[in-house]
Amino acid sequence: MSCNPLRVGGVSSVNRIISDFTYIGSGVALTLKLLGGSVLIGLILGTVFAVTRYCGICKTLVRCIVSVIRGTPIVLQLSIVYFIIPQVFGYKLDVISTGIIAFGFNSAAYVSEILRAGIESLPKGQFEAAQSLSIPRFYMWRDIILPQVLMNIFPALINEVVTLLKETALISTIGGMDIMRRSQIIAAERYEYFIPLCTAAGVYYILVLTIEYIGRKVEERKIAC
Repeated sequence: MSCNPLRVGGVSSVNRIISDFTYIGSGVALTLKLLGGSVLIGLILGTVFAVTRYCGICKTLVRCIVSVIRGTPIVLQLSIVYFIIPQVFGYKLDVISTGIIAFGFNSAAYVSEILRAGIESLPKGQFEAAQSLSIPRFYMWRDIILPQVLMNIFPALINEVVTLLKETALISTIGGMDIMRRSQIIAAERYEYFIPLCTAAGVYYILVLTIEYIGRKVEERKIAC
């Protein structure tokens, strides 16, 4: 009984695409770990940078740190953390820790600028009212200033998260088995780049749409409240 070669080839192609999508998609776990850790560091450290700079605490130092981070390529920062820190301190970081530190500090520089713009956009009366009521500075920032700022800059923060997600693809340069690295492995094995890279692009696009959807829902809920 003869087989239809087109049908067999079609089934083989479909199976290969499914197999590729599964293999490349399994890199999402590493990508999300990098994204989650980096967002956490970026938000916390970015807030510290923005508040201390606005209050005039170590203003020059913070400005220099932010300027250097924003003025150098992220791939260079990733390489410094992965290759130079072990030579200086004698402790080698794993790929995930390296990525979280490098991407987190990079994000902190941009988040600090977003927060600084948001703080400066608030009416000065907010600060004057808090001071006239003798509210301690810590509680003023925690309960009055930062909640308003975060509400105003929320769309910009979502854009930063999306940008950070795409930047995590650079972890493949130091061997991280993320989405991008897995697509490169398949492409190198088959000498066929179109399908693996398009598959990786599709996975990233799905993640971006998911982040944007969550961001819209959170924003709508805050507006409704």
